Amino acid sequence: MNPPLAASRSPRDGGSMQSNSTGPSQANRSLVDTLASALLYEGYILYPYRASAVKNQQRFNFGGLYPPAYAQAQSGSDASRMQTECLIVATGQTTLALRVRFLHLLARQIGRRVDGERSEQDGSRPDGSASFEPVDSVEVAGRNYYAWQEAVEREVPLSSVNLQEVAARPIHHAFSFPASTRVESLTDKLGQTVATVTRSQAEIVGSLEVTAQELSAGLFRVRIVIENRAPTRDASGEREQALLRTLTSTHTILTVADGEFVSLLDPPDEFREAAAGCQNLGAWPVLVGAAGERDTMLASPIILYDYPQIAPESAGDMFDGTEIDEILTLRIMLLTDAEKREMCEVDERARHILERTEMLPPEQLWKMHGAVRGLRPAGGTLP
Repeated sequence: MNPPLAASRSPRDGGSMQSNSTGPSQANRSLVDTLASALLYEGYILYPYRASAVKNQQRFNFGGLYPPAYAQAQSGSDASRMQTECLIVATGQTTLALRVRFLHLLARQIGRRVDGERSEQDGSRPDGSASFEPVDSVEVAGRNYYAWQEAVEREVPLSSVNLQEVAARPIHHAFSFPASTRVESLTDKLGQTVATVTRSQAEIVGSLEVTAQELSAGLFRVRIVIENRAPTRDASGEREQALLRTLTSTHTILTVADGEFVSLLDPPDEFREAAAGCQNLGAWPVLVGAAGERDTMLASPIILYDYPQIAPESAGDMFDGTEIDEILTLRIMLLTDAEKREMCEVDERARHILERTEMLPPEQLWKMHGAVRGLRPAGGTLP
């Protein structure tokens, strides 16, 4: 993930359960939200941050829940369902809350005017008036406009519910986000419409199921299942079309009050067997927040350790976790003026990366070069 993550692991300490009647503190929530936002946009746009780049022809490779018909046609390589299972040490007053977050993609299509004199076979309307043909890009009034897939953040929240009540009565929740279309006209210096920008979203349809089972006195296993429920008739064999109906970068933030989560990576001995029995599909639940806190868990679509953090040396989001911040920064500085122009015009987030990079002070760049996380005495003796 980029910004890079400084990971650590902290096993549950001994003694009684830490009382936490109100859930995560505001500082903890802020830390978790910052981490989750970086996760949400991982893979959104890749270096060299241009629509014409090969790497950006297939984005959004993490946490995608695709339309069921499309997923089935891919023979299991793309899922339509995500399952998270985790353990909670609970009392009769323990409550659970969660937020499912994902990106709802928005197709930005460019239409270029077709002169009315051209034949109907060439795309003009029967009355001879101009129509608009789809193109990858168009230049109007000195600016280039590119076909692209933008994104809108979506959230499906579940308010605090008593864990024992969930065990007795599972929660089933259907959700949807409507389709939309908005057309913007692009005019030349004479005020004539020469192109259009159409932004459209397909409807997102999904479901959320939350169940709980008491495995032993005071120990619950919670299961969260998120499914894409796009109708079969809306599924397309083309990935670009299927993505418009996909829950992209899907992840879940879970919080408890009057209880605590159990690390699945390093559980206490008495919970080790129960932790091994948790089945996670497309999700990797880890403890998040301040080290040692156990009131918040992030079900991530990529592998993380407990208590991941945004590296303090990072200057900001880079979206391309396959690269290192320092390398990306240096490469951006070496882009040609034409490449930088396309980077600015293709996406607002790419423009922010370029502006931040060009204003980066030397001391910030040096911080990216390396950092010492800690020192310890060397063990053993030299031969």
